[in-house]
Amino acid sequence: MSWIKTVPFEQATGRLRKLYDRVTGPNNNVDNIMMVHSLRPHSMEGHMAIYKTVLHHSGNTVPKWFLEVLGVWVSSLNRCGYCVEHHFSGLQRLLRDTPRGDAIRAAIEARRVEEAPLDTAQIAAMHYARKLTEEPGAMVEADVIALRDAGWEDGEILEINQVCAYFSYANRTVLGLGCSTDGDVLGLSPNNSDDPEDWGHT
Repeated sequence: MSWIKTVPFEQATGRLRKLYDRVTGPNNNVDNIMMVHSLRPHSMEGHMAIYKTVLHHSGNTVPKWFLEVLGVWVSSLNRCGYCVEHHFSGLQRLLRDTPRGDAIRAAIEARRVEEAPLDTAQIAAMHYARKLTEEPGAMVEADVIALRDAGWEDGEILEINQVCAYFSYANRTVLGLGCSTDGDVLGLSPNNSDDPEDWGHT
């Protein structure tokens, strides 16, 4: 499950139990990426809040399935299999086009995202995500201008940036603490985008 101690759902009390109750999926399942925070519940609360607002908020205008594509891409670049598997499953559920999802994943794994079945603006976002993930110190204003020229509005560019930044954080949480998918239910997500406080996973 992880390289540090975690508190299982059945043993959780107090604030931790309240947080677990908010993030559980079917059969009281708590994803290991959340459970790894169990010794410091306040960090779980912070993690979940940014995850929900960055990826699952009604204020976003970039399609949620494409935000998941960016998450899978960043996670693949960071070699975080945990996040790749979780968010590829979520991507497939949202996209509802298995062959297209498989083709996107094949392009990601081959590191040839320009061959993915995505439009020109989305391909530009994938290039931005790669540079931000692999060479953050090399980012320049021209990288944002390229997104704008591809058709993204500045608010959408912010969404793209925040999803890339969130996944690098999540990847490092998982990789640095040895978090595995053992016992997890892949592909669940908080579907109530209208309520930032509703963290329930289905």
